[in-house]
Amino acid sequence: MNQKTNDHSFFGHPRGLATLFFTEMWERFSYYGMRAILLYYMYYAVSQGGLGFDKPTAMSIMSIYGALVYLAGVVGGFMSDRVWGSRKTVFIGGVLIMLGHIVLATPFGRLALYGSIALIVMGTGLLKPNVSDMVGGLYAPGDTRRDSGFNIFVFGINVGAFIAPLIVGWLGQKVNFHLGFSLAAIGMFFGLVQYVIDGRKYLPKDSLYPNDPIQPDELKRILTKVGLGVVAGVLVLVVLGIFGQLNISNVISLITLVAVMIPVVYFVMMLSSKKVSGTERSRVWAYIPLFIASILFWSIEEQGSVVLALFAANQTRLTIGNFTIPASFFQSMNPLFIMLYVPVFAWLWTKLGKRQPSSPMKFSLGLFFAGISFLWMMLPGMLFGVHAQVSPLWLIMSWALVIIGEMLISPIGMSVTTKLAPRAFQSQMMSMWFLSDAVAQAFNSQLVKLYTPHTEVMYFGIVGAITIVFGVIMVLMVPRLKRLMAGVR
Repeated sequence: MNQKTNDHSFFGHPRGLATLFFTEMWERFSYYGMRAILLYYMYYAVSQGGLGFDKPTAMSIMSIYGALVYLAGVVGGFMSDRVWGSRKTVFIGGVLIMLGHIVLATPFGRLALYGSIALIVMGTGLLKPNVSDMVGGLYAPGDTRRDSGFNIFVFGINVGAFIAPLIVGWLGQKVNFHLGFSLAAIGMFFGLVQYVIDGRKYLPKDSLYPNDPIQPDELKRILTKVGLGVVAGVLVLVVLGIFGQLNISNVISLITLVAVMIPVVYFVMMLSSKKVSGTERSRVWAYIPLFIASILFWSIEEQGSVVLALFAANQTRLTIGNFTIPASFFQSMNPLFIMLYVPVFAWLWTKLGKRQPSSPMKFSLGLFFAGISFLWMMLPGMLFGVHAQVSPLWLIMSWALVIIGEMLISPIGMSVTTKLAPRAFQSQMMSMWFLSDAVAQAFNSQLVKLYTPHTEVMYFGIVGAITIVFGVIMVLMVPRLKRLMAGVR
C-alpha cells in the first residue's frame, strides 16, 4: 500500500502536514500583522507616525500590494517546477519576506515602504503557492482525506493571522508602527527555523527536486523571454516618464492591466501545450469558471483589509468603558471565524464523503454568502446614515457571513486546483489559484476609489448583487462543469 496512504500520525493525516501547518502559521503571522496596520500607517499624518497619503491612494496601494503578492506566485510556481524544487523555493521566499519586514521597520518613510513591498512581494510569491502545493503532495491520488487536510492547513494559516492583528496591531497603533513591523519580521524568523528543522524529517524527498527541470536547449529561449519582458516593462515606465505620467496612480493602473493579462496568457499556454493530455485539457476548461468565481469572491473578501478597515476606523464605535480598541483588531475577525468554522466543515466533508456537493456547487454557495455579506453592510448607512458611529456587531456579522463563503471556496479551491492540474504545470497551476486573488485585488485597486461616505450604500449593494448573480449562473453550469472535470469531484 502507498506510504502516503498509511501515514496517519498528525490527527489522522501525514506528519508532514504539521510541518507545513506551522510554517504557514508563522508566515501568515508576519504578513497579516504587517497588513493590519499598513493602511493606517500610510494615511496617518506624519505627525502621527504615518506617511501622509490621502485615503483613496492608501486604499489603492493596499489593494495593488495584495495583487502583486499573488502575481508573484507565477514566478514562485515556475522556480519550483523548473529550477529549485518546492522545498528550497519556500525557504528562499521566507528569507525575503523576513528582510522585507525588517526594511519596513526602518524609519526611512516612503522609500522603505516601496523597498519592503518589493521584498515581500517576491518572497511571498516564492513561498505561498509552493507550501500549498506541498500539502497536496502529501496525499496519494484518490485519498479522501485531501479536502479535510486542506481545511486543517487553512486552520494553521488563520491561527497566525488571528494573533497577529491583536499583537502587531496594538503595538503599531498604540505604541509605534515600526515596532509593529519589527514583530512581523520576528514571526517570519520563527517560521523559517521551524521549517528547516522539521522539514528534513517529515517532508517528502521529491520536494527537493523540480517536477519539470529546465533542459539545456530551453534555457536560452527562457532567458530571452525574461529579458524581453524586463525591457518592455522599463520602456513603458520610460514612456510614462517622458510624457509626465509616471505617478503612483498610473503605475497601479498598469499593474492592474498586467494582472488581468497574465492568467489569460497562462490558460492559453496550458490549453495549447503538447505536454497536456486531452483529459487534462478538459479539466483546465472546467477550471476557468471556478477561476472567475474565485475572482468575484476574493474581490469582496480582500476588501476586509481596505474598505472594511476604513469603516472600522471611521464609522465604528471603538470605545468599551475606558478602553479604546485599535481599529486594526477587527482584522482578526476573518481568521477567527475561519478557525471556528474549519472543524465544522472538516467534519462535514469527512462525514459526507462521496455524498458531499461537487466543487462547482460549493463555489456557487460560497458566492451567495460573499454577496450577502456586502448587502448586509448596506444596512448601517441606510438605517443610521453614513456619518454615524455604529455597533461593531455590523462588521462582525459581515465577516461571519463572508467566511462561510471562504470555507466553501478557499480550501476547496486549493484542493480542486491540485486535482485538476496538468502534471507538467503542477506548481504553476497552484500559482494560478493565487492569481485569482491577484486579479481580484487588482480590480479592487480601481474599485475602492469609488468608496466614499456618499457612495457607501450603493457601493456595497452593487458589488454584493453582482456576486450573487454569478453564483446563480454557476449553479446552472454545475452539470456541464462536472462532465468537463472528467471524474474529479
